[in-house]
Amino acid sequence: MNQPTSPFSKQQLLPQEEKLEVLQQKGELFIGIPKENQYQEKRICLTPDAVNAITAHGHRVLIESGAGEGAHFSDVDYTNAGAEITRDTKKIFSCPLLLKVEPPSLSEIALLNPQSTVISALQIKTQSKSYFEEMAKKRITAIAFEYIRDEDGKYPAVRSLSEIAGISSVLIASEIMAATNKGNGLMFGNISGVPPVEVVIIGAGTVGEFASRSALGLGANVKVFDNSITKLRNIQTNLKQTVYTSTIQPKNLLKALKRCDVAIGATRGKDRSPVVVTNTMVEHMKKGAVIIDVSIDMGGCFETSEITTHNKPTIEKYGVIHYGVPNIPSRYPKTASISISNIFTPYLLKLGEDGGLENSLRFDKGLRNGLYLYHGILTNKSVGEWFDLQYSDINFLIF
Repeated sequence: MNQPTSPFSKQQLLPQEEKLEVLQQKGELFIGIPKENQYQEKRICLTPDAVNAITAHGHRVLIESGAGEGAHFSDVDYTNAGAEITRDTKKIFSCPLLLKVEPPSLSEIALLNPQSTVISALQIKTQSKSYFEEMAKKRITAIAFEYIRDEDGKYPAVRSLSEIAGISSVLIASEIMAATNKGNGLMFGNISGVPPVEVVIIGAGTVGEFASRSALGLGANVKVFDNSITKLRNIQTNLKQTVYTSTIQPKNLLKALKRCDVAIGATRGKDRSPVVVTNTMVEHMKKGAVIIDVSIDMGGCFETSEITTHNKPTIEKYGVIHYGVPNIPSRYPKTASISISNIFTPYLLKLGEDGGLENSLRFDKGLRNGLYLYHGILTNKSVGEWFDLQYSDINFLIF
């Protein structure tokens, strides 16, 4: 008797592989790193070790000749790590992905190719409306690394550079107070029989913690102010010793500022640092006292603060010396470069794995938080409000 014939072939009856839609495809990145030329900037985004890791994953890195010299990394170090070196600045700026420490200047924006991606700092208070307008004209996608969040909701780039800035703020204050720098001639260090230097630190975050640690190590009397009891508790625990802590109450703060020799501002707001110390408070401070406003790149927390540069780092108001350089860590470019590089490298490798920035932005909420321009459309609320520019919600643009 004949068997009924099957409508399927033997091959079709065998288990088949399920075909799934593949969204992500590995992409090859072409990264350009120009030489920094602002504010005596000597940092570089990637160390030779980081370049080695990135090129080993099949990506290209093009570096402008001499870009690493300020941080004591030579062209040869980069060539050995797999980077390509060029003297042609235009060639660097025509790369589809540009990495910078400082935000690009208007003349540098002119060199960018349309639809490029720029990852750099933003330093909102140093910017002008024209910066965003020029970037928008070229439909640039731009990410500010100080706004990128990690899985814990913290800012990794800010934390890393904050540790350096916190320690630096105390070292800088001690330099400014030296008589050779026309300071009041006081010295950090617990000299027998000499009252210690009084330091007020506003903000008990990472900068505050590392500034406190350095000041205490140099024998200073430290007072820490912050409105978060949790942060004040954490700083006590992390410093492993009892320091004076207080919430930010104008009466207590003014009393401490009147007595202090150094005041360090290290507060952060959601988008901008809150102004904690008013003009009147600064007027009551001792003549020759030093203010180091580490929050200046986020707008500053002293009302009297102004942006300064490494060439002319201080200004004087009401007899008080103000230091307002926004990129303090660039004083120590090698340490800062290694620190920045450690943050950039995993993100760049992930961009490659995800098949480019579009996919990474879709899946990585923390990276999306750093985005402020998406194909020329402003997506950052605080930038829009600060410069009176129209902005859109990135979630409506991407999905």
